Amino acid sequence: MPPSSRPLGDRLRADDLRHLLAVARTGRLVSAADALGVDHTTVSRRIAALEKGLGVRLLERGTEGWALTDAGKAVCESAQEIEDALARAVDAVSGQDAPSLHGTVRVSAPDGFGTVFATPALTRVRRRHPRLQAELITATRQLPLRPAGFDLAVTIGRPPRSRLVTEHLTDYALGLYAGEEYLARRGAPGTVGELREHPLVFYIESMLQVGDLDIERHLPGVTTAFSSTNVFAQVEATRLGAGVGVLPAFLAERAGLRRLLAEEVDILLPITLAVRREAVTRPAVRAVRDALHQEVADRAGELLP
Repeated sequence: MPPSSRPLGDRLRADDLRHLLAVARTGRLVSAADALGVDHTTVSRRIAALEKGLGVRLLERGTEGWALTDAGKAVCESAQEIEDALARAVDAVSGQDAPSLHGTVRVSAPDGFGTVFATPALTRVRRRHPRLQAELITATRQLPLRPAGFDLAVTIGRPPRSRLVTEHLTDYALGLYAGEEYLARRGAPGTVGELREHPLVFYIESMLQVGDLDIERHLPGVTTAFSSTNVFAQVEATRLGAGVGVLPAFLAERAGLRRLLAEEVDILLPITLAVRREAVTRPAVRAVRDALHQEVADRAGELLP
């Protein structure tokens, strides 16, 4: 019987669905292959076989990697249900009273928030569910319009319209900070206008992808003298006396830096939590989402001192 005349169910292999799920979660063939323990050409071949069997495109190439088509999202939802059912079956025969979460959850977050808040949240989830694999990507960037390569994303500011399910996670404060050595050498600015006489430490303006962090919005006319794409480099440069840093309070105060002009410069920015639509119903994703909300609720005083 020719392949095209065979029933659709006979043309599908459950293992091919597992390869599609891996690409959907990572956005990359190579990353999916690493997660599955196979070669990336195997992943590509399995996806091609699945698309041929279904007669539709399931993935499309984007600037952020491979993204699911509408048909791919529908197939992934069903594939996820199959994966969850298999995990429940394993739990049942192993005698576990409470099903353990499984699979991989990938979180994208800014450097500072990802390290200080997302890491303990993920660690707590992993402690309760040792079969779960947690992955954290840190980068300060805006959400892509066609999301791929993560299950949940934490981003600074309010996101543009996209195919993500978004919600407000928390607010956080930025302020002016300096090290004691710098203040002893240069003195503290007495007004916002005097900031022009001091070197400023902040992000590289030309490489900044988050509009809410545009320094001109918050301190018009002030330019940076030491810039970095990494907030930890900014904290370290400020600590070493490179200048006055515009820093998140939750990082600056951990580093023992002194707050300057607190009444005049108190920048509040929102942090948004976004989830890929096809991942919203996954128990593991929900558990990580709840853990992030719990982490920021328990430590609100660090975010908004």
